[in-house]
Order: sequence, then structure tokens, then C-alpha cells
Amino acid sequence: MNLSSTIKSIQDIMRKDDGVDGDAQRLGQLTWMLFLKVFDQREEEWEDDNPKFKSPLPEPMRWRNWAAYVAGPDGKKAPQKAASEIISFVNNELFLTLKELDANASAQHKVIRSVFEDANNYMKSGTQLLAVIEKLEEAINFHDFKTRANLGDVYEQLLNDLRGAGNAGEFYTPRAITQFMVERVNPRLDKRERVLDPACGTGGFLTAAIDHFRNQITDKSKVEDRRATDGLIRGIEKKQLPHLLCTTNLVLHDVEVDGQVERKNTLATGWNDWKAHDRVECIVTNPPFGGYEDDSVAAGYHHPTKETADLFMQLVVKLLDENGRAAVVLPDGFLFGDGIKAEIKRRLMQQCKLHTIVRLPKGVFAPYTTIKTNLLFFTKGAAADDGTEHFHTDTIWYYEHPYPAGYKSYSKTKPVRFEEFKPEQDWWGSEAKDFADRVENEFAWQVDFKTKRERAEAEAQPHWTRAEQLGNEASALDTRIRDLRDSIKGVSDAKQRQPVEAEIDTLRTQTEALRLQTRDAQATGDRLYWPIYNLDLKNPNAPEEESHDPDVLLGKFKILLDQIEETENRLKSELAAALAHHFVGEDA
Repeated sequence: MNLSSTIKSIQDIMRKDDGVDGDAQRLGQLTWMLFLKVFDQREEEWEDDNPKFKSPLPEPMRWRNWAAYVAGPDGKKAPQKAASEIISFVNNELFLTLKELDANASAQHKVIRSVFEDANNYMKSGTQLLAVIEKLEEAINFHDFKTRANLGDVYEQLLNDLRGAGNAGEFYTPRAITQFMVERVNPRLDKRERVLDPACGTGGFLTAAIDHFRNQITDKSKVEDRRATDGLIRGIEKKQLPHLLCTTNLVLHDVEVDGQVERKNTLATGWNDWKAHDRVECIVTNPPFGGYEDDSVAAGYHHPTKETADLFMQLVVKLLDENGRAAVVLPDGFLFGDGIKAEIKRRLMQQCKLHTIVRLPKGVFAPYTTIKTNLLFFTKGAAADDGTEHFHTDTIWYYEHPYPAGYKSYSKTKPVRFEEFKPEQDWWGSEAKDFADRVENEFAWQVDFKTKRERAEAEAQPHWTRAEQLGNEASALDTRIRDLRDSIKGVSDAKQRQPVEAEIDTLRTQTEALRLQTRDAQATGDRLYWPIYNLDLKNPNAPEEESHDPDVLLGKFKILLDQIEETENRLKSELAAALAHHFVGEDA
């Protein structure tokens, strides 16, 4: 029986157990068992390499001493614990012991404790649990290279199975995407560049980074290079199940797990609590989008918001070292979003060079989300010391990733493949040369963001200047009103108060009018400026497809209405500016 069939049969066994309910619980149950099985076989390797190796697990809790099937006098393998006692042992001894390991004893103690802190044994039938253990014993021999390699595929199958498990599947990113993003960011082993995923889920980006580092090792590499790879990755994960999956995933990839993955809410760390030593050279991540945090979490962020993706984007920029590189998965909603999203994009393009946006088609993350997603690639710029507003983003390149020939969408049986990104790889060019070799084609185009920004600022600035002037005038009147109020404090004579109060009423009317004009002028300038941060741009080089689909036609009609409204707003702005100039001239 192959590994894939084994996993399926294990899931079938669990379906017979009254204690396991749903795909997420089945995966949680299987994963902690798989972790202990794999960890035990890794310990055998560590023991071979180091005779003085001491397991962080108490002897009775090691897989080999309670779960492994052992040969009896007749040569047949049998369980070490009876079906009637194994559930009690797991619940009352194994889990209690592992949850209370001394986290300060070693990094491995800390990892194992964190893995089991919120893990659960859902199975109630000792017979069914032994049947699962027997399947694992038959199928998984970690010393066999072929089995070890196939475990990665089985692991991906487990994660794919979660796609039908509702919210539990939110942390899965297709391997093709993680591999492509890490390859483009290109963390360098020789430079000891650190890689962070602040929302690491099951560890797809971290294992892709490990593979990328190991591919840089040659016969000429130093011993230090081979030892350095494991220490260059760092992940943070909030939820128990993906953290457990991530730790197991690292073990499967021959990583000597040594505290590289923390289990905590990344966003719950205060904005000012992140220090300089937390910054890294490379960040690759797929932050959870559509989620929300408490108001208290956003305290300290430049642009407070409840949306997780918006908070993560701000944090990614903060945690990048100068000249550090990042790749982030984000939905279309971030690209066209206004308000706080626009302010976050503005800050991103000020502090970083947003050089490439790869637009993915629908279905890459289906079926648990069908929304279109994008891969944003950017590099942190040097901080400006002159106190002026500086933008590191001048040109943005887009690449619209097409479906493979014959595809109309992706699916579980037809997922996105790494080979599909070969055109992007060939087109990419060198950032050191400012991507001078890139050319526009049917799928690629560039946007002169600097010119768009300068034009928008030039058009908006007169309105902002007028808004500031009007605001200052209103503030001056407010000051005059306060002085007049102070002048009649303690004055009880109505005749004495009447002229002052009348003047106050007149000034208040003038102030309200000025405030209204201020808001209008500011809004006019904003309407001219902020649309430049709509990055949801259509491919201008794609052939126009004729469609009679009502939804498509309605979408085109809406775009046309938006264009008409934008033109009307520009005309109103120009008219308002002309009238303002006219009245200012008359006043003079």
C-alpha cells in the first residue's frame, strides 16, 4: 500500500471513532501522531551521529516505547499496549507529560511543549487508535529516502484535504506559489540572509526557503554553510494546528527544529516592541486576509485598522532591513482599496520600491476562496534624512499570469504548477540593473507611477493650499470668538453683552462657512490625488475580448460611469479653482 492510500485508510479508520469529528480534527489527530513517529526516527539518526545524544522526551513517552509495534517470541509484530489501556495512557500520561515539559531545559523541550500545549487526542476507541498506529508503522520508514521524499507529497495531500474544512484551510498556500516567491526574493546563503514569515501557517514558505538555501550548497561550500541553513529561517504562527503542522513539516525537511517557529499572535506584539534586531533581509508571506483583530491590537500602528492583511502589510515594511526584499500574497481588494488601504499603499511606496505585481487568475486558492490574488514584490529603501517626502517607487511592473493552455480555471486535480512561471522567470531581469531588460508584452506592462503621482500632486496642491488657508482663517476667527467670550466673562449687564454676543454670532456663521469651504477644497484635492493608489489596473496589452455576458457588460458600464464621474469631478475642481481665483481677485 502506498503512502497516499495509507493516509486515506487512516482517515477512514478515524471516521469510525466517535470522538473524531470532521476533517480538521482528523488532521490534528494524525499530525501529532505523525510528529512523534517522525521525531522518533529522526532521534535514531541523531543518536547515530552523536552517541551522547539525549532525548528531550522521557523514555516512556518516546514513540518507540509505547506506540511502535515490536516483534514477539513468535516473530510477529504486536502493539506494546493493549487496546483497553492505550487511551488512558495517551490522555493521562503522554499528553500531561508533554504539555508540562520544562521549556527552559532546551530548545527541543520548548518546541515539543509548544506543539502539544493545545493538541488533543480526539480518539476514544483504543482499538481504532491501535489500528491507526499500525498503519503508520507499516507505511512510514523515515530512513528510506523514497519514503521521506514521498512524505512531502502526502503532507501536501493532507493540507489539500483541509481545503474542504472551512476556515481550517486558510493557511494553505500552493507549493508552486511559495517556491516561485522564494526564488524571486532569492535569499542568499553566502550572505547569511534571514527569512521571516510572520504568518507562517504550515510552513510552506519556510520549507521553500530551506530548499532554496540547500540548492546553493555545492562541493565547494564550507561546513559552516551546511550548518547555517536551519538557523536562517524564522516563522510565527498564531493557531495551534498550523503551528503543529509547521513544526512537523520542518522535521520532514530535515530541519533540526530549534525554536525557529514561535507560536503567538504576531500582531499582538506592540508596534514599538519590535526592535532593530527583529528586522530581517527577506520576508515571504501570505497573511490571512478577511480576518479581523481587536481594536487593542492595532494600537501604535501608523494606520490603525481591524483587518489582518492591512496590519501585516504595515508590519512587513517595518520588519524589513534596509535593502531587504519581500514578497507578499494579497487579494484584489488591497489593490483597489481606498481609505486606510490607500494610506498603507502610500506609505509602502514611500518606504519601499514596489517593483513588481504578479496578477494571478481566479482559482489559485480555490475552493476555500475564489477571489483573485496578487504577488507583490518590493525592496526596502534607505531612510531619507533631509526631512522631505521621498518615494522609492517610481515604476511598477505588472505581469498577468495566464492559465495554462486548455485551462479555464484551477482545481484540486489541476492545481497551479511551478513550471507555469517559466515565462515570468525568463522576463524578470535583474533588480541591480533596475530591471532594464524587461520589455512589455502580451502579459507584462509598466506604469510610470512617478509621473502619475507628480501630476496628481500638481493638480491637487492648489486645493489643499486653499483648504489650509481657509482652515487658518477659520482658526483665527475661533481665536477671536474665544477672546470675545473672555471679554464678557462676569459681565451681567445685557446691554454691555449684546453687541459682543452679536459679533460672536456673526463670526460663528463666518467660521462655519469657512469650515465648509475647507472641507470642500480638501475633498476636491483628495479626489484628484488618492485615485493614483488604485493599483488594480487592467492589462493594456491584452486583446479586447467581445462578450455578451450581462455581468461582463454591467461591469464595463460601471467602469464607464466611474470614468464619467471622474471627468465631472475634474471639471468641478477646475471651475471651483477658477471661481476661487475670481473672488480672491475681487476681494483684493
